[in-house]
Amino acid sequence: MQHLTPVELSQWLADAERAAPNLLDVREPWEFALCQIPGSINIPMGHIPSEQARLDPDACYVVICHHGVRSYQVAGFLERQGFAEMINLDGGVAAWADEVDPTMARY
Repeated sequence: MQHLTPVELSQWLADAERAAPNLLDVREPWEFALCQIPGSINIPMGHIPSEQARLDPDACYVVICHHGVRSYQVAGFLERQGFAEMINLDGGVAAWADEVDPTMARY
């Protein structure tokens, strides 16, 4: 599994010459409603096993949660299911708010 810092993800998303990754936010819906990285889709961690058919196993995903722990677990799970490119966002949305978007709501 790969890891990415919020600053690295921000630079990647801003690079028009590079295909953007899919952003998979695995927090609960109430957390996702409070704050999110634009373009993210929300599938809560507990729903991943039953919802993984919605995801393309050949696509690149950056997995996001609050601090990076749940996303790490989900990325590892999906890798074991045969997903090709799973990247954990180190520090989650909390680090994104600290390092990239200080206007983002925090909880």
